[in-house]
Amino acid sequence: MTPLPSSIIFVSMENWDNVWRRNQFICAEISHRSPSTKILFVGLPRDISHDLRRGRIMDSFSRTGSSVPGLPNISTLQPVKLFPNSLVVGRKLNELIARWQIRRAAAKLGMGAALLWLNPHSAVHMVSRMGESGTIYDITDDWISPIQSDKSRKLITDQDAELCRAADSVIVCSQKLYDMKQGLAKDLHLVPNGVDVDHYSKVMDAAGSIPQEGCAWTKPVLGYTGTIHPERVDVSLVIRLAQKFVNGTIALVGPNLLPTQDRAKLAELGNVVLTGPVAYQNLPDYMRTFDVCITPHCMSEFTESLNPIKLWEYLASGKPVVSTNVAGFRDYSHLVHVANNADEFIQACEIALNEPCDLGKLRIAEAHKHTWTTRVDQIVSIIEGIGKPR
Repeated sequence: MTPLPSSIIFVSMENWDNVWRRNQFICAEISHRSPSTKILFVGLPRDISHDLRRGRIMDSFSRTGSSVPGLPNISTLQPVKLFPNSLVVGRKLNELIARWQIRRAAAKLGMGAALLWLNPHSAVHMVSRMGESGTIYDITDDWISPIQSDKSRKLITDQDAELCRAADSVIVCSQKLYDMKQGLAKDLHLVPNGVDVDHYSKVMDAAGSIPQEGCAWTKPVLGYTGTIHPERVDVSLVIRLAQKFVNGTIALVGPNLLPTQDRAKLAELGNVVLTGPVAYQNLPDYMRTFDVCITPHCMSEFTESLNPIKLWEYLASGKPVVSTNVAGFRDYSHLVHVANNADEFIQACEIALNEPCDLGKLRIAEAHKHTWTTRVDQIVSIIEGIGKPR
């Protein structure tokens, strides 16, 4: 087996918490297969200026780093951010301070020349300034496409392009991102998301536990797992579903980032449930209540760049799956009911509620081909190639 680096500084776009995403899965798999590898997981900055303006200065200092339970070779860090990033000088000072804090934390952990793994485009300032042994840029979303100001889009575009050119290797999770970055990256790899199939094998266990709130959900339950974000979830489609399955439940399980007006529209329906964040270890219990796993995603440039983790998790559950015609799901139309509009989505849900049971076994068999172990095998090969002639 190829040895992994002795040290990895892993700069993420989210904190390490109970809602697991791609970064946690990759770090956990590396941690398990190489206990001697020290990983410093750098999360979101503690925004001192933001909290100070809102009279919540103590909130920033209450979010301290620590080792991850069950993964003793992973330590977390949230650097302090002192100035607003809206001004260039403030952003440059924050970058300087962040680099100092990360280098200091790495030194305290006894980390040598570390592999620098960068998830956010804004971390481009770290390249060649951290004493790193190499740099990987892992791109999980097309952050240029979402609605934003021209100033923000230009900054993101410039940072992304610079980091693509500077990194030793660039990893993307979807074919769309691969096509977008081909002209920028010198060493480009497609590594989709994956799944721990064993974690979801319990979903089909009829005798398994059900969350207390799930016991009150009326059938049929059409369930979604993941962040409820307006750039991803088509709220108008969710409303149509709730109106059609008025005696059932539309369960949206995950962090709720919808604007107030959308939350109000869904609340009026009476049969749409927004659970809020659910710990990864509890997701199979919630999915056990689902009659159909749904992905009512917007069909947009942004969602085309995604490789949704929920695709693999849905397949691993064995449950019927209905999705809009978006990247990832359309590639498995023999296992997923794919819809191009609201009417087709509703019809697909009705078909899914009565589909043959043997499709569940085929979904699980497919999921076994896409484990996180397999994905990290790819990543290890990429790391091994850094510094070698191409």
